[in-house]
Amino acid sequence: MKIKSYNLKKFANLLEQLLFTYSTNRKIEILATYLKSLDYKEKGITIAVLTGNLNFKNIKRSNILNIIKSKLDWYLFEQSYDYVGDLAETIALIWPSNGNSKQKDLNKIVYDLKNSKSINNTIIEYLNSFSSKERWAFIKFILGGLRIGFSTSLVKKSLAKYGNKQLYKIENIWNGLEYPYENLFLWLENKGSYPSIDASKTFNSFMLATSFDEELIEDVKSSNDYYFEYKWDGIRVQLVAKNGSTTIFSRSGEDISNSFPEIKINCTELLVLDGEMLVGQNYSPLPFNQLQKRINKKKPSKKLLSELPAFVKVYDILYCNGKDIRNRTLYDRRKKLEEWFLNNSNTNLNISELINFKTDNELKKVYQKFSYIEGIMIKKKLSFYLSGRKKGYWFKWKKDPKYIDTILMYAQRGHGKRSSFYSDYTLGIWSKNTVIPIAKAYSGYTDDELNKIDRFIRKNTIAKYGPVREVKKSLVIELAFDSAQISSRHKSGIALRFPRVSRIRWDKPVNDVQSIEEIKKELSIYHS
Repeated sequence: MKIKSYNLKKFANLLEQLLFTYSTNRKIEILATYLKSLDYKEKGITIAVLTGNLNFKNIKRSNILNIIKSKLDWYLFEQSYDYVGDLAETIALIWPSNGNSKQKDLNKIVYDLKNSKSINNTIIEYLNSFSSKERWAFIKFILGGLRIGFSTSLVKKSLAKYGNKQLYKIENIWNGLEYPYENLFLWLENKGSYPSIDASKTFNSFMLATSFDEELIEDVKSSNDYYFEYKWDGIRVQLVAKNGSTTIFSRSGEDISNSFPEIKINCTELLVLDGEMLVGQNYSPLPFNQLQKRINKKKPSKKLLSELPAFVKVYDILYCNGKDIRNRTLYDRRKKLEEWFLNNSNTNLNISELINFKTDNELKKVYQKFSYIEGIMIKKKLSFYLSGRKKGYWFKWKKDPKYIDTILMYAQRGHGKRSSFYSDYTLGIWSKNTVIPIAKAYSGYTDDELNKIDRFIRKNTIAKYGPVREVKKSLVIELAFDSAQISSRHKSGIALRFPRVSRIRWDKPVNDVQSIEEIKKELSIYHS
């Protein structure tokens, strides 16, 4: 049943539902059902907002801050924002309400915001006409960055459910679609053909690996049916090139080409490569924390491009000379990839080498040697390139995690279902006679452990800084991490890769925790 007006109140209710629904499947169901009540233009607005693709180029965060300075007590705002931690929620709470909420059509709001000659005044008028919940949704609506626990990936899954379509078909065309997405919805509703997009904008769903059972190593290593490769510690990318244009897709299908402008492939026919984005000179990978300096940089500086040049370790080829070869075996694709590298020189691409070994010891040395690899990939030579995580074809054999004991220093409330708990932790180690931060951890504990830690934090708080609590330094938490590198950006001088809570050491005194000096001595184990 179609509603008469697609107002902000209805949209605010959707955002609130998604925020406070913890089940992923239920979130998908909520959006899929919600879309059925809208017309095509309204569906397009909803999808664009949820995916961050409804951009108001004339509205910046500075516009909102200038409005606050002109209309509200700035000290009150700062104190409230420090405590609440969310700009939209803060404005929603402290903006004076006249008690006369006026329902505004969302299509009209979009038109007014995009065409306003005095954008600040337009925003003020709207804020004055909304209820608190509507103001919250409005600020999120115009600034993006919803923070409601609903990613673009979930939007795609909701669309697949809405139209009863296969997810990979949506993923393959997603980056070629544009707001208001009418051709997408016509196809989803079986009223139109499959959307046609520019081939250079086509994202092909990645083939993924399953975890390797170490007990099977004897069977695998003695067989000639598998390739062994490094599992590079970078970010998975797909390179799509045609007619001199190169698009770089992340694992989620996001176009990240602007962050890595040096990655260019000159070819006429469609070429699609699968590989790992890394940074470093002469194809020598630097630790992941160096790559992080390049990620999400929409326009990297000349200095950054010079100091941290990007390159891709390529390990598969999906399209070659315009032909789809995913239905050929990995053995054939590897030969085709090697052939392509022989005929094409590119300073920013490097073929991912295969690992040759004769004994178990040789393999184990390879496995543990370098900080810039996460482990080993084991791939069946006769495997086709199949979207998703298919069992029995590709395996990832990751390094065992490392462990250190740390001391709980600070805690902050979480988001979503954890918003009532202190679930985000800053953890430290000894440096002479003081405790300094070494990592933050947000995961790894059970619900029962979370309850116990939360009670400990509330009982042992010694200071409050807005939403953050400083606690008595008396609780030891064992931290698991994948690797460690020297880092000038961190106070401890060490950056830990994927830190997570391993155990709560209620039994261990804090004086038994290692010092930073001791940990740095052990870094050679994790550092190439």
